[in-house]
Amino acid sequence: MADQPLTNQDICLATLRDNDRDRYLACLLSPESKRDALAALYAFNAELARIRDLVHEPLPGEVRMQYWRDLLEGSAHGSTQANPIAAALLSTIEAHRLPPKTLVNMIDARIFDLYDDPMETRVSLEGYAGETASTLIQLASLVLAPEEAARSAEAAGHAGVAQAIAGLLLLMPLHRHRGQLYIPLEILSATGLDRDAFLAGEDKSRISAAIEAFAGLGRDHLARARSVAISSTVFPAFLPVALAEPVLVNAQKTGAGLFERQLQRSPLRRQAGMLLALMRKKI
Repeated sequence: MADQPLTNQDICLATLRDNDRDRYLACLLSPESKRDALAALYAFNAELARIRDLVHEPLPGEVRMQYWRDLLEGSAHGSTQANPIAAALLSTIEAHRLPPKTLVNMIDARIFDLYDDPMETRVSLEGYAGETASTLIQLASLVLAPEEAARSAEAAGHAGVAQAIAGLLLLMPLHRHRGQLYIPLEILSATGLDRDAFLAGEDKSRISAAIEAFAGLGRDHLARARSVAISSTVFPAFLPVALAEPVLVNAQKTGAGLFERQLQRSPLRRQAGMLLALMRKKI
């Protein structure tokens, strides 16, 4: 018997399995009827997040970003069906009445990733996280329960910042190697550092202080997210956020040592963390 051809949704899940295992598991832990739509959203996010890894210069990255922008604005290049993730994304937008402009804003925020400009302020960082991680949580909430999504918007905003900071801490060794800096300059300045001094990595005590403050900002936003009630119907959208606290806590303890030491928990412990969060309905 011939193998069944892969569907667009199968390809979205495979993309997540290869590039974003935590959101892949979050999909599997979500209601089956919503799984395909969530996989399309998360795969789109994974495609944007890995563009910097695929290009050597910003311009080709901007071209890739423009492809997605044109798709969402109704001027796709060629047949959409040739790109399974694009086709699944458009189907999800139509089926769940998602606002394309919000996804375009996510693309625009990701342009920052293509360059090595520093993050200037906490407000800049929170805006970046709000347009990326927070937006993804809110869009997933719209898929899961549109009538409840608005009530979770505040929690999604804070949770996304916490999740983004945790992710940036995990990627900090790679970013430092590239010359990228996501810790706001105002945090560095408060610890007596500038961009070059942080990237040089020599002043361990000040670098540790900056990392501790950065992780502390993430923990503050996580606490704010936890102070807002999250409906059980949209809670699966928040599942990946349950993995943020151990990273933030470890970063505060490890400081500059995170450049040599792995902050990430094992896949098994991360899976257990999401399962426990789902059972407790607490991030």
